[in-house]
Amino acid sequence: MRKLLMGNEAIAYGAAEAGVQVVTGYPGTPSSEILTTLAELAKERGFYVEWSVNEKAALEVAAGACYAGARAMVTMKQVGLNVAADPLMTLAYIGVKGGLVLAVADDPGPHSSQNEQDTRKFAQFAKLPVLDPADPQEAKDMAREAFRLSEELGLPVILRPTTRTCHVCQDVEVAGEYITEQADTGFQKDPRWVIFPSLAAQRHIWLNRQQEKARDIFENSPFNTVLPGDGRLGIIAGGVAYHYVKEALAQLKLNLPVLKIGTPYPLPHNLVLKFIQQLDQVLVVEEQEPVLEDQLVGLIYRHGISLTVSGKHNHLVPREGELDTDKIKGILANFLHLELPAPENISLPPLPVRPPVLCAGCPHRASFYIFKQAAAGSKAVFTGDIGCYTLGNMAPLHAVDTCLCMGASITIGSGLQLVVKDSKVVAFLGDSTFFHTGLPGLINAVHNRANLTVVVLDNRTTAMTGHQSHPGLNRNVSGENVQPLDIAKLAAACGVPLIKVADPFAYREALAAAKEALAFNGVSLVVMRRECVAVAKERKAPRKIDPAKCLNCRLCIEELGCPAIAGGEQAPVISAACTGCDLCRQICPSEAITEGSDVE
Repeated sequence: MRKLLMGNEAIAYGAAEAGVQVVTGYPGTPSSEILTTLAELAKERGFYVEWSVNEKAALEVAAGACYAGARAMVTMKQVGLNVAADPLMTLAYIGVKGGLVLAVADDPGPHSSQNEQDTRKFAQFAKLPVLDPADPQEAKDMAREAFRLSEELGLPVILRPTTRTCHVCQDVEVAGEYITEQADTGFQKDPRWVIFPSLAAQRHIWLNRQQEKARDIFENSPFNTVLPGDGRLGIIAGGVAYHYVKEALAQLKLNLPVLKIGTPYPLPHNLVLKFIQQLDQVLVVEEQEPVLEDQLVGLIYRHGISLTVSGKHNHLVPREGELDTDKIKGILANFLHLELPAPENISLPPLPVRPPVLCAGCPHRASFYIFKQAAAGSKAVFTGDIGCYTLGNMAPLHAVDTCLCMGASITIGSGLQLVVKDSKVVAFLGDSTFFHTGLPGLINAVHNRANLTVVVLDNRTTAMTGHQSHPGLNRNVSGENVQPLDIAKLAAACGVPLIKVADPFAYREALAAAKEALAFNGVSLVVMRRECVAVAKERKAPRKIDPAKCLNCRLCIEELGCPAIAGGEQAPVISAACTGCDLCRQICPSEAITEGSDVE
């Protein structure tokens, strides 16, 4: 049976077909749909799925299930692997019993990430095999095979799709049958599950031997294929870059031999040696880091082969950003010393400038504005975090001065307040981020007596990645009712001496809470609680500006930056995008904003 599936959906189907029993993860674009699809399939198949509090917790839950023989998958994006690195590095030594697959989506570009790190490098670092799908069909097939490979090697296996593979759609062949019968041996007590330095020394020898076993398996992997061609110039391509190479060769009417590598680490030596033995030059095409290229260079050096290798090290292939067919055509032209025809000179109007912006009616806009008003007249530094609210750094709000990684707003702020004694430091982070890695930073700030105001922007969802659940809500990924955790009560349990809960759309009350928190000497915390406008069940009608009352001070435009308010002939105009949050009405000095609508 064939189904039109996004790459992430295809990975989920592959895991389900392989008989996955436990699925954990933390949302992050471009990976999120893997787990949400598995959550839907779980209703039919009966396996367990959870959004974990962070990637470290997700991997440890999955590892526990694998210790007892279950097949488990963990989903995350590339920066999430940093959070999971602590258990992963040692888990490689301990090994697994049931198959364990980490679906780690990389984001070349980057489109929605704070870096474009290459998970294939992480796999080398951890000494774990990695699979690199080129399209959704292969992503599904690799996901299924990864469980078998994990059990054969006794190692976690990393599946590394990139953004285009994750989000492109393809007709995918899906099985009507699922693996249901698995050896249920349960957890068997064994010293191997308890890592000691002496055991680590022994297991490191085993782990190194498994590299060669994995390499032998990959020699005959169906994910590595050769496209025959003419001449003594060849191409080695990995992941989605393989399709760009195929398209570019077809458009340029070239017939070069191509080796597609779907198993980038460890590199299958014999397969590569056989491919290059009739070549004088080879071009290595891969996104991000020279993982294939570096292994190839080492291989030909050890075998004394005279071969010219082109790619990233001679700057023919970029190490930054995404590749595409047009870029590959230019790379091939340079590699082959071809002259490409000049592109047709088609005059097109310039694309409109569309900077990212907080939604009309976003409660974060109100929170940022309130704290800027509360801090007016004094020096203040605003540390930010990863989420929609990172856009608080955009004009006209300018309320995010730093942003590093998940949960870092509190700890960065704790460091800043040690040095900028004449400024008040305000740390903004979201509700999901608070549970992810905010709590340790808050405890650290309290224990070390920081002078810091923490603002939790609680919009009742994990908004940026697709509105997933988190521990502060009364539902889980399966839609079951669960006990929500109260952020204010958690902060009190952590010893925060001043805690306020405010609605950012109740301007005067929220402003008073902000001023009290800023005036406090020590750690204070304000929970700005209002549901994300994108999931709000009710919206008010758009507001209206009365030109007769309007002073045309442009405060509503120049201070808020709301996309629903724009300049008009006589006065600003509110569009149909308005959700009636009332922030503009509450700050208007002439009371010119009323209920009703400017929209005819």
